[in-house]
Amino acid sequence: MAEIHPSAIVHPGAELADDVRVGPFCVIGDQVKLGKGCVLHSNVTIEGPSTFGENNEFFPHCYIGGKSQDLKYAGEPTYLEVGHRNVFREYSTVNRATAVGDRTIVGNDNHMLVSSHMGHDCRMGDHVILSGFAAIAGHVEIGDYAIVSGGTVVHQFVRIGEHSLIGGGNRVPKDIPPYMISEGHPCVVRSVNTIGLMRRGFPEADIQALRHAYKKLFLHKDTIIAQAIEELLADEVYGKNEYVLRLIEFLKTSKRGYGH
Repeated sequence: MAEIHPSAIVHPGAELADDVRVGPFCVIGDQVKLGKGCVLHSNVTIEGPSTFGENNEFFPHCYIGGKSQDLKYAGEPTYLEVGHRNVFREYSTVNRATAVGDRTIVGNDNHMLVSSHMGHDCRMGDHVILSGFAAIAGHVEIGDYAIVSGGTVVHQFVRIGEHSLIGGGNRVPKDIPPYMISEGHPCVVRSVNTIGLMRRGFPEADIQALRHAYKKLFLHKDTIIAQAIEELLADEVYGKNEYVLRLIEFLKTSKRGYGH
C-alpha cells in the first residue's frame, strides 16, 4: 500500500503505485496516476487527468497538472503526461493542455526549480533545467539538455533547441538555436555552448564545427543567413557534420525566427 499521511487528501479516482509516499497536507485529484517510487514531500497539489512515471519527486507547494490558463479553455478533458525521475521544486507549476484530448508533455530527468512555470501544451524533452522563476508560456517546445536560466520569460510557440543555454533574466520572443548560448533583451545568439557540450561528451571536432557555424551564421549582425547556410552546406569539412546539419535544419524550419 502507498504510504499516505493522515492529513493528505487523495481522490478515490487517483491511482497510486504501492510504494508512493504522500506527505502531510498533500492533495491528489481525480484521474491522477503516480508510478513507482514517486515522493510528495508535503503541501503538494496534483490535479488530473495527469499521468506520472517512476521516481518523480515533488517538493512543498508545487502545483502540477492544473487546468490550462489559456482563456479559450472551457473545461474540456485535457491531459498532462510526465515521464520518469523529474524533480518539481517549491512553487513550481505545470498546466494541462487546452484543446480536447491534447497533452502537455514532460520527458525524463528534468528539473523545474523554485517558482518556475511551464504553461499549457508545452513539450519538454529530457534533462532540461528550468531555473528559478523561469516562465514558459504555452505551446513552447524545449529540446533535450536545454537550460533556461533564472527569471527568463519565453513567448508562446517558441522552440528552444537541444543543448542550448539561455542567460538569466532575459526576454525570449523568438526561437533559440540548438548548441548555442543566447541572452539579451530580446535574446540573441552570443556564442557556442562550449562548456555545456564538453560536459556532455561532445568530441572536440564537433565543437569546432559548431564554432565555425556560429561564426558564419551569427557573429556578424549583417549576415544574410540563407547565403551563409548555402556556404556552410558546400563546405567539405564542416558542411557534413551532423550537428551543423541539425542546426541548419532548425533554422530553416523556424516559424518565429531567431535572434542574431
